[in-house]
Amino acid sequence: MVRDADAVIEIFDNLRRIFQAIGEYSKTAERSTGLTGPQLWALKLLANSSPMRVSDLAGRMYLRPPTVVGIIDRLEAKQLVIRTNSKKDRRVVEVCPTEQGISIVNNAPEVVQDVLMKGLNELSHEQVARVEEGIKLMVKVLCAEHIVPQPLHS
Repeated sequence: MVRDADAVIEIFDNLRRIFQAIGEYSKTAERSTGLTGPQLWALKLLANSSPMRVSDLAGRMYLRPPTVVGIIDRLEAKQLVIRTNSKKDRRVVEVCPTEQGISIVNNAPEVVQDVLMKGLNELSHEQVARVEEGIKLMVKVLCAEHIVPQPLHS
């Protein structure tokens, strides 16, 4: 039996708020751009720092390169990015937004990933450590340590 029912209610309510916030940011992004949150985030990062290698983009998005390749594939199919061989090293493939991709970024809403990054950057080192500890504990409570993380979107 749970010792503190009020605390449990607060935990459930806060988890609901987090899921709802992620869902709302994702819906807003999809309605206004036709892109998922991760696609829009990748496009925004590329618009601000291109050309970029997929591995560098994956690092900036805190995702694995194969996941980002899938995101880039979908953006390329929509003609929002192009891949080119690096002028410095022909073995390296770089990704850049197209003019249409930049236009979308210029008119796009904020993505949840940017909001989360900005918020975390405003926290003290101790606060970030507490958030990290609490999230790890929630993952353990949910027996979700084995789940491979996927990009944030609804």
